[in-house]
Amino acid sequence: MSDADLALRALRLLDLTDLSDQASETGALQLCARAVAAPGPVAAICIWPQFVKLARQSLKASPVRIATVINFPAGNSNCSLIGSDITEAIADGADEIDLVLPWRAFLAGDAEIAREMVAEARGSCGNKTLKVILETGEYPDQAAVRAASELAIAAGADFIKTSTGKTKTSATPAAARTMLEAIKASGKPVGLKPSGGLRTLADAKTYLDLANELMGPDWATPQTFRFGASGLYGVLADIIAGTAPAERTDGAY
Repeated sequence: MSDADLALRALRLLDLTDLSDQASETGALQLCARAVAAPGPVAAICIWPQFVKLARQSLKASPVRIATVINFPAGNSNCSLIGSDITEAIADGADEIDLVLPWRAFLAGDAEIAREMVAEARGSCGNKTLKVILETGEYPDQAAVRAASELAIAAGADFIKTSTGKTKTSATPAAARTMLEAIKASGKPVGLKPSGGLRTLADAKTYLDLANELMGPDWATPQTFRFGASGLYGVLADIIAGTAPAERTDGAY
């Protein structure tokens, strides 16, 4: 597969994201326009809840899905607002909910509060897509990543996602492998979203290669695999257009 073909495949799996502190209505509209412009469309946009209604008006009948974040980025343990926040986001037009697992509580031994929150979110999402963010860069080892993955899958996640992108360590191949192994072992149609720290075509290829290895070459589609990365879009678009410097994706740089 050529670099341009690989970049196009990755772009079709991209959740084009703006979760910055400087996010604005103008920026949300620009994100929507970029999501549907050539060489798109991307799979989805991911934005703060206050911009969902505006994005829905902008994207109208576009195939680009609208994702928003709940309990983000802190991953608090309070479940009381989860249902109402999700219900409001869906009413505004969200197709997908990216929920941060209360990972500190989970790592402290309170798995039940984490399970309760995911189950609450699952019930509130109805037939909308629920992605559960584990924040794997903060975990002490892969055994904890595996346990959190299994909990989220059992409680109803449609996707498990590595990271918020707001911590020092975001997505890693080791965490993605562990998460894919948990998905495969579950036998459930659950997807993976590596998120944060992906900046190059080689980064994208690393995660697609893992998916190909563990799940099969046809598994990674927008229904089962997403990239969450603010900076990846421009890199991929330039490679597709042939205007980017040559990038090695064979492991040599």
